Amino acid sequence: MTVVKSTLSEEALGVTGSALQETLVDLLGLSLIGKQAHWNVVGPRFRSIHLQLDEVVATARAHSDTVAERAAALGVPPDGRPETIAATFALPGSKDGWLRDTEVVELMVASLTTAIGRLRERIRATEEPDPVTQDLLISITADLEKQRWMFEAENGSRDNAAG
Repeated sequence: MTVVKSTLSEEALGVTGSALQETLVDLLGLSLIGKQAHWNVVGPRFRSIHLQLDEVVATARAHSDTVAERAAALGVPPDGRPETIAATFALPGSKDGWLRDTEVVELMVASLTTAIGRLRERIRATEEPDPVTQDLLISITADLEKQRWMFEAENGSRDNAAG
């Protein structure tokens, strides 16, 4: 079997490979959270939140493919198996059953906030060992921050309606 050889040193590859694998798990998990909420959201803002969840899922899935391919290009086999996701996933997840639109907004803000925080740690960690991966992680963070902003704005509209 041919093994892809990295252009990075072993030490740099270790840091970078870990950052990419952890990001892959977060993104795949985020897409599952988004789909679960998408199927179970109910409430007066059902349609807008339902559609917004599709955007999160599409963003997470597209970035997960890019992350996995970056890892493979560096000689690190990406692991997106269900058992890997289940064993290492660290973002807040949803409860079972129907979810009120307000619960979905809170869930997505919390999950995206956690994912962004974890990405920022990896951005710092990959700065020196692999600026190319760091750049990729920065781009993913920007997209997730946009999604988080959109859900956070849903909270704002609720707060303004109450005030």
